[in-house]
Amino acid sequence: MTETFLATLGHDALLLALLIAAPMLGISLLIGLIVSLFQAMTQINEQTLTFVPKIIGIGLVLLLAGPWMLQQMMRFTVQLMELMPNMVR
Repeated sequence: MTETFLATLGHDALLLALLIAAPMLGISLLIGLIVSLFQAMTQINEQTLTFVPKIIGIGLVLLLAGPWMLQQMMRFTVQLMELMPNMVR
């Protein structure tokens, strides 16, 4: 197991984590921006107002993108299992 192999493996793992988290983080950011604009226009300064829309949005993203996320994680896991003989050398 070389340093290049480990660096590539770590890079791929971080990239996968970013790809899986991106849809949920993106929708959370978008909903937070919309709620913040709504609060600024109406001058409602309630901190807990953003939680329910964000939870609903993240739930919808998980329903829609969940199969894709699971497929990506399974692909990476299978790739790791296939590389297992190279890891023990």
